Amino acid sequence: MKWIDSLDIAIELYEKHPDVDPKTVNFVDLQKFVMGLEEFDDDPKRCGERILEAIQMAWIEEAE
Repeated sequence: MKWIDSLDIAIELYEKHPDVDPKTVNFVDLQKFVMGLEEFDDDPKRCGERILEAIQMAWIEEAE
């Protein structure tokens, strides 16, 4: 997965962290969560606030 795969990342985060409320996760922790996913393989420098926001929104939708 790459940073642009926000929906796939959100699904993986939801499955890996079912007890975490995505609304309470700050972007620093979110980036660590994403980079800790087994399937994730992208350069951390390619990540920005807009990408993290898209991932967080998709994760919130997945959790609801």
